[in-house]
Amino acid sequence: MTVTELAGAALLDEVVRLTRDELRPSADAAEEAKEFPRELVRRLCELGLVRLGLPESRSGLVFCRAIETLASGWLAVAESVHLQVLAAVGPARFGGTHVRDDVLPTMLSGAVIGGNCFSEPNAGSDLSHLETTAVLDGDRYRLNGEKSWVGHANVGGVFNVYCRTAGGGLGGITCLLVDADSPGLSVHRPVRKMGVRALPTATITFTDVLVPRDRVIGRPNRGMLVASDVFVQGRIGLAACAVGLAQGALEYAVAYAKKRIQFGQPVIQFQGVSFLLADMATQIQAARQLLHYAVTRRDAGHDVSVEAAQAKLFSTDVAMRVTTDAVQVLGAYGYTQDSPAERWMREAKLLQIIEGTNQIQRAAIAARL
Repeated sequence: MTVTELAGAALLDEVVRLTRDELRPSADAAEEAKEFPRELVRRLCELGLVRLGLPESRSGLVFCRAIETLASGWLAVAESVHLQVLAAVGPARFGGTHVRDDVLPTMLSGAVIGGNCFSEPNAGSDLSHLETTAVLDGDRYRLNGEKSWVGHANVGGVFNVYCRTAGGGLGGITCLLVDADSPGLSVHRPVRKMGVRALPTATITFTDVLVPRDRVIGRPNRGMLVASDVFVQGRIGLAACAVGLAQGALEYAVAYAKKRIQFGQPVIQFQGVSFLLADMATQIQAARQLLHYAVTRRDAGHDVSVEAAQAKLFSTDVAMRVTTDAVQVLGAYGYTQDSPAERWMREAKLLQIIEGTNQIQRAAIAARL
């Protein structure tokens, strides 16, 4: 093994240990209490997961395996690490000296939680219709507007805010890195989500927020170049979350089917159950291979816009099917909150919606055919 492979193996071993000993035992109670696992996320960032997730690290396969493992134990933690990577993608590749030297290290270590502000109440995720504006005022931008569905909103320290600085359409968009404690920045109460409740999502309002010019990520009016990198990474990271969530549901369903006795034998011996589990395992493996193919190509320097969209689309649909089938295998028990299966099914639905709905992924793939 190379030094990198040894480091990756050791990191994955630690992720497996943390998932087994800390994530799984904590998930149900924290989700019910809507408690963000701040310390766990910080420790995972300190392991180097955020740095591994950045495209330039060329370590995407190790990162995906780590996220899969985390998601098999607690999706909110995996999704939080994934969001931290997305917040760091722009500053790492396009940030100026101040951002790379002073801000980025705090994001990589987890000392500061980051987030991205894309969606708006009227525009949704259609960046061509952004209404949030930033006007240059001397050596600072004056930022006004409202962003919705911001992950990490209530715990974040910095946010990449995509706003209009000129023109219309996809041109004239600029990405600004804004401190959460900036005067005029207001975070609303967390959205009451159906699943992943431990990970806060909220609306953020900007009222005459002053942002220094050295906090521009990339070039003024060229924010879509930054967003494009974030979108590809977002699809890859979310696909890894979906594969891990589905794997956790499969393992739980198999363990239950082996010990649940009906008509004098374990239910896994009934063809109706065993074939269902076989299909679940096959779908997960197909999703995993599609994801790993995409990330391996990206690590080799290829454009994987289509492959990332395919991985996100297929993996999240698989997660929805597998978690639904896991509830079916568990029967009435699976429909109760005494089993984690019903929570997994609620969480899987979210993955089909965020980072671009699966209908948007299909449209993106079709456009490239």
